[in-house]
Amino acid sequence: MPEPEILALVTAEPLDRSAIEAFVQTSQDGALVTFEGVIRDHDHGASVTALDYEAHPEAERFLRETCAEVARETGLRVAAAHRVGTLAIGDVALVASVAAPHRAAAFAACALLVDRIKERTPIWKRQHLEGGATEWVNL
Repeated sequence: MPEPEILALVTAEPLDRSAIEAFVQTSQDGALVTFEGVIRDHDHGASVTALDYEAHPEAERFLRETCAEVARETGLRVAAAHRVGTLAIGDVALVASVAAPHRAAAFAACALLVDRIKERTPIWKRQHLEGGATEWVNL
């Protein structure tokens, strides 16, 4: 059986959720699950005004390997894209999408994909806090 196709992208451009979902969904799928990581205005009780995301030069390779691993384990098409650069409150930093014939498999695969991306992809964020302070998160 051939390996499922994947899409993995690290970019400074805004993410195109529709294109990512179109990549994973086929006529055989009855479920499409997409996660969007959205920049929020707070963290651990502090007001956040913006985030900077920086990526290791090989971050896209790590992302691709993670997507391929989840695709092999689940037999499903998966896709993920992560933004880098300065993002404002409400911007989307991560889109991860999985389609499957049934919802339980799609939910489980998308959760697995997001968890592994956060664990393995060398992309770091610096939070800009109200008052001008900054802090690095998840180094």
